[in-house]
Parts: sequence; structure tokens; C-alpha cells
Amino acid sequence: MLNLEHLLLSAEDDLKINQIFHHLREKYKDYQDPWGLNLELCEKALRKLVPVYRSYFKVRVFGAENVKDHSYIVTSNHTGQLPIDGMMITIAFLMDVSPPRILRVMVERFMAQLPFIGDWSAQTGAIMGDRNNCAFLIDHGESILVFPEGVRGISKNTSDFYKLRTFSEGFYRMALQKKTPILPVCVIGAEEMFPFVFHSKKLARLLKVPALPLTANLMPLPSPIDIYIGPEIPVPTHLEAEATEKEIKENVFHIENTIKRMLITGLKNRRPFFDIIRKPISKFVIKEFKNKGHR
Repeated sequence: MLNLEHLLLSAEDDLKINQIFHHLREKYKDYQDPWGLNLELCEKALRKLVPVYRSYFKVRVFGAENVKDHSYIVTSNHTGQLPIDGMMITIAFLMDVSPPRILRVMVERFMAQLPFIGDWSAQTGAIMGDRNNCAFLIDHGESILVFPEGVRGISKNTSDFYKLRTFSEGFYRMALQKKTPILPVCVIGAEEMFPFVFHSKKLARLLKVPALPLTANLMPLPSPIDIYIGPEIPVPTHLEAEATEKEIKENVFHIENTIKRMLITGLKNRRPFFDIIRKPISKFVIKEFKNKGHR
């Protein structure tokens, strides 16, 4: 059972959130967001979620010093059966990165069109994945959070945990369009929230949803989460957004392999939780990566 006392907002975090939103209100005072970003709603959500971030998932952030005060395309692996990884990264960039920022999370069209959830997501910073949307936000000093694995990243059976799906190229073309550096991020621990998973592709197609995980537990388990932030990766100045697929792929593979290496480090230093599942998967992923080498 959860001790609810541990899920209360601490006085220290309460003060920190006040300071964060004082900074953000200054930052956004002359800005009108086309998607309806609502700082009051963001603050309320953060106050509810920080105790979960601190005490339930016990999030640790490594590499916060790699984040500089300019725009990024923050690029992460996608893990777990629900987009909790995106939520934890977003909180990390508010609570544990300086200066704090609201990451604008790119979401699938399916999610953006859901009643209530779509509106709430937009008001807390999410936008539909689109190059024009991205360009507008970069021009206004924002940073974008992308998951190049897409829905495939969180649609993994237990045997496929921590195996990266091939990255799509759209995020890199967005980065090239505005010559915005990539900030690689790796999340360890979200897969173990739902340790036993099977995906019914036929049922998902029947219900017209992108994925339908069948899990042994309905609520996410309190798996400790580690977030690794790597050094920024500049995009080539000579390459344009409309470059050939071959030219783009070479650079996308570099980003993908960077995150794979971060995964290996993270899995080696993972805190104990559900080791009967974690240890075999960690060994397999590390062995698989070493056998294939860098692409």
C-alpha cells in the first residue's frame, strides 16, 4: 500500500514551484500561444504530479548540466505502455533543469483529437506533430520534446522492453529547418511499470486504436525512473530540411545510437526493482547492441 503522506507536496517543492512560475510568467507575459497554453493549469498539474515524481517513481536526473538556455529538439526513447515517460521528462525540465522550461510535447493526431484529453494536453503544452507548429515554437524560444519511435515505442511486449524501434526522420528535418540542436534523452524504468505485457494487434485494429496493451496490473507499479540527458548534438549547417533520405538517415542513426549507448549505461546502473524481469532484459539488450555494433 502507498503511504499517502509521501505523496504530499513538500514545503521545499512548494517554494520551488512558486519560483518556477514567477519565472515562466515573466517569460510568457507578451506571448499568445495558438494552442492555448495555460500557465495556471500547468502549475496546478505540477503541484499534483511532483509528489508522484519525487516519492512514487523516485525520479533521478543525470546530465542536467548539459542543458543550456536556448531551444532544443529534445529527443527520447519511448517506454512503458502509457506516455508517463513524457510526463516525467516534462516535470524534470521544470523541477531539475535550470532555467526551468515547459517542454512542448509533440503528440500523435489520435491523442490530440481525444475529447477532454486533447484540450487538457494542449493547455499543458502538447502540440500535434507538425513541422510548421515546431517552426513557430522554435521561433518563439521554445523547446520541443519528440519520441521518434512513435506509438511503436510504447507498444512493446515484455520480451521487447528497451529495444529501440527504428527512429522516424521527421524530427531531424524539423531540427534542420531551424538549425536547432538535438538534446538526446534516455528514460530507464518506465518499462517495469507494467512488467507483463501482451499487445493484441487484431483487437487494436478492431477498436481503431493505435495500440491495446493487455497487462497483469492496471495501475503502474512504482518502478524507480532515471532520466539521462546527454550533451547537445548540433545539426550540420550545410544540410537542409529537404535533404535526401540517405543524408538524413545517416544523422538519424547517429542520434539513435547515441540513445542506445545511454540505454546501456542506464540499464547497468538501474536501481533494483522487479529484477526477475529486469536483469534478463538488460543483459539481452546490451548483448544485442554490442553484437550489431553501430549502424
